[in-house]
Amino acid sequence: MTSTDTPENLNSPDPAAATDSSHPAALDGAPVMLALHQTALGGPEVLHLTELPRPAPGPGEILVAVHAAGLNPTDFKHRALSIFLPPPPLTLGWDISGTVVETGFGVTLFQPGDEVFGMLPYPYGAGSHAEYVTGPTRAFAAKPAGIDHVHAAALPLAALTAWQALVETADLRTGQRVLIHAAAGGVGHLAVQIAKERGAHVTGTASAPKHDFLRELGADACIDYRSEDFTDTEERYDVVLDTLGGENATRSVDVLRPGGVLVSLLPGAENTLAAAEKAQVRAVTLLVEHDQAGMRAVAELVHRGRLRAHVSSTFPLAEGARAHVLAEAGRTTGKLVITVR
Repeated sequence: MTSTDTPENLNSPDPAAATDSSHPAALDGAPVMLALHQTALGGPEVLHLTELPRPAPGPGEILVAVHAAGLNPTDFKHRALSIFLPPPPLTLGWDISGTVVETGFGVTLFQPGDEVFGMLPYPYGAGSHAEYVTGPTRAFAAKPAGIDHVHAAALPLAALTAWQALVETADLRTGQRVLIHAAAGGVGHLAVQIAKERGAHVTGTASAPKHDFLRELGADACIDYRSEDFTDTEERYDVVLDTLGGENATRSVDVLRPGGVLVSLLPGAENTLAAAEKAQVRAVTLLVEHDQAGMRAVAELVHRGRLRAHVSSTFPLAEGARAHVLAEAGRTTGKLVITVR
C-alpha cells in the first residue's frame, strides 16, 4: 500500500500539506532543503514541511541526499514526548538510504555518488526526515545493490536492534530456542529472519492473521497473543526478545530456562530484575547503537538473500504526518517508509 491508497481514516490530520518557508535561512540566500519539522511536542499535527538550512558535513562526516527514510516507533514517541532529545524545534528520523553528496575533512570510506544506508547515532543524531542530512561516516555502509532505497531505508534501526539483541547480547546459537514478541512488527520480522539465520528454533507472537506471514519468514511456531497466553506452555526458551516492556517483560522470565537471556527494548516492570534473579536468568534492556560493523553484517545478510524488510506502506515526505497516524495505530506489518526522492 502507498500513500495514495491509505485508508480513509488517515485523511485527517494532513498538517504537512503546506510548506512553512518562514525560516530565516530561506531568506538569506544560503542553501536550503525541505524537512518534516516540528516546533512543539504533540500529535501528528505538529509536523510541518519546512524550509531549513541545508547542513554541511563536518570532520569525519558525509552529507547524504536522502532518497528514503524509515519510520520507527521511536519517531512518533519523540514527536509527542520529551524522552531523550531536547525540546523542539527538531527534525526526527534515524533510518536513511541515499547518495553521498559531499564528504567532510578526513573521510576516506566514501566519496560523492556512493549509495549508502545507515542509522544516524541514536538518540541524538536524528534528522533523516529531510532532503539532506549529515552523519558520521561510520554510521553508514554501502547500500546493498540488490534492493532499492525504500527497502534499504526500512532496515537500519530495526535490523541493528535485532542484530545487537540476538547476536551481540544474547549470543544466539544453532539449536537454541527463541521467543520473539510482536514478531510481525518492524524489529520482530527482521529478528525472526536473523534468528533463523543463526540456526535457532523461532516462536513468534502475533495476531492470527499474521501467522502465515511469520511462517513465510521462517518462524517455526506462532502464538496468537489475542487468544493464547504465551506463558501457558511447558516450552522453555534460551532467549526472549521482548519488544513491549512492562509486565510483558516480567512474564517472559517465566518461559526462560535457567541461564537464559531476556532482552527487552523497553523497560520492564519494577519486579522484572528481581524475577530474573530468582529464576537465574539474565535480563537486560537494550538501546540500539549506530555501528558500521553491524550495518555491514546486515548488508551481507541482504546480499545472501537471508534478510529482507517488508514495507507495508510508503508516504512522500510532504505526507509524513499521515505516516505517523498509521504508525501509531499499532497494526503495521513490517515497516513504514517515507520517500524523499
